[in-house]
Amino acid sequence: MIRDTEFFTTAELAEKLKMNVQVLTRKVQAGEIEAYKIGKEWRIPEQAVANWLESNSNQRSATMRAEPQSHATMTAETIDRLVPGRNNRKHLLEYILAQFEPQRRYSEHEVNSIISRYDPDFGKIRREFVDERMLERVNGQYRRRLDYKLTG
Repeated sequence: MIRDTEFFTTAELAEKLKMNVQVLTRKVQAGEIEAYKIGKEWRIPEQAVANWLESNSNQRSATMRAEPQSHATMTAETIDRLVPGRNNRKHLLEYILAQFEPQRRYSEHEVNSIISRYDPDFGKIRREFVDERMLERVNGQYRRRLDYKLTG
């Protein structure tokens, strides 16, 4: 919720992190750190700072090396944060849909397992797939629809 979020200017955050303000500003402008431009100033939400620090943590790198992931790390939250809106949602659905092989039949458990790699609300995504006519359900099994063409 916005009213519970603390925002930093680039100067405030640079001071807090003991960084050069110009280096931090370049990271914000490049999109490495999520921020909002208000007038000529950037405002950086505290959660964006935490996310950026976590993504650059040497502990995270060690964990990722210890537990290699076989799938992409793009999540619904990541995509929604990058570009909000319905069109963006369709890109997320198509990104996940690409993980399903055409012609193959999947149990509901298998569908949930694939979706849960990207979004914890696999039931909602599964229903969206059917509603958007991306997957079809026949006799309790799911199959990627051959007539649905991925746009990206």
